[in-house]
Amino acid sequence: MARAWVYDRTKDKTYNEAVRKAKDAKRTPPARWMVRYYDPSGRIKSGGTFKKKPDAENRQTEIENSLHEGSYRNPHDGKVSVGEMAEKWLTARTDIKRSTWWKYRALLDTHVLPRWGDLPLSAVHTEDVAVWVARLQKPRDEGGANLGSSQTRLAHGVLAMVLGWCVPRRIPTNPARGVPLPKPSEAEHVYLDHDQVERLANAAASLRTKYDQVAASAHNNRALILLLAYTGLRWNEAAALRVGRVDLSRRRIRVVTAFAEVEGTLIEQLPKTGKFRTVPILPFLAEELRPFVDGRSDDALVFTTRRGAALRLRNWRNREFGKALTAAKLDGIGLTPHKLRHTAASLAIAAGADVKVVQAMLGHATATMTLDRYGHLFPDRLDEVAEAMDAARSRVLAA
Repeated sequence: MARAWVYDRTKDKTYNEAVRKAKDAKRTPPARWMVRYYDPSGRIKSGGTFKKKPDAENRQTEIENSLHEGSYRNPHDGKVSVGEMAEKWLTARTDIKRSTWWKYRALLDTHVLPRWGDLPLSAVHTEDVAVWVARLQKPRDEGGANLGSSQTRLAHGVLAMVLGWCVPRRIPTNPARGVPLPKPSEAEHVYLDHDQVERLANAAASLRTKYDQVAASAHNNRALILLLAYTGLRWNEAAALRVGRVDLSRRRIRVVTAFAEVEGTLIEQLPKTGKFRTVPILPFLAEELRPFVDGRSDDALVFTTRRGAALRLRNWRNREFGKALTAAKLDGIGLTPHKLRHTAASLAIAAGADVKVVQAMLGHATATMTLDRYGHLFPDRLDEVAEAMDAARSRVLAA
């Protein structure tokens, strides 16, 4: 039994009556040839109507090929709205961290769904996505969203993931792929030397409020800044560090969790890469950390406010870190708590650490990522290698 065929509609009284009425009204009569086919579930579907039989036969061949190759798509499936599929996609994303889920939720609600939510999947075209991406970057007074390159890429990425989830059942290809995107902005790295790190740590430890009271985190500011600058821990990893994961005898820290703020609540989740790692502690830093570890419960947070609450980045950065920068005369150079990771990398490289060691310390997914960010800090050993090769050649030829 044929799975697709061309049907002559002149066999139907209803069609012939429609043709007669159209001619009487001097309108174009309906097309004569209809393509019909059985879909994979066995139901009869219409593949369209055509005025010329060869056109109908070409359509018949297309449908037969798609059914044979398994690439058939029910035209109705492409009529589902982007918004409906976006909600299904987000609901199905049980593989991501809770904080990432909420980031996707915010990007959908703020940038993706207002533009694409009501459109059917089949109505999303690459050129329209390109225009949307460009508009996201325009100032608000020009009808744009005034997004930077990073946020623009994130918004586009969410749309691309939703549409990619619909391939190939609902749409043949992902129209968001191949769209020109703004280049990631290269944030300027700031590298402190040992003396600057010490000045900053001391200034943070001496902070007082405008009422001449000891700052809320002054008691642990010195150790915290030294930890960030000499181990490369991310801020949210350091804030979530618990006593039981600090081994002062072996001088190791086990990084297994990180804080994330979701709707105003701090939650613990896996580190950024989703993998645990072990970080070395310098001997002097082990002594700095000892008062925060010895005699305390393994479940206790190493760093807290004076009242024992977990540290929050926004509060600590605004109330303590920024003031410490001013006191240490390091303000104006663009230093942030996160950029102390760059200092850790630069100090490790200067001390002779190779790329794999730096990668493991910082928790980068690949050594390529480490080289992309810090490759310029590694010493130029070209002459050293050339001279070693020359010496090896001389030894072989002299033998």
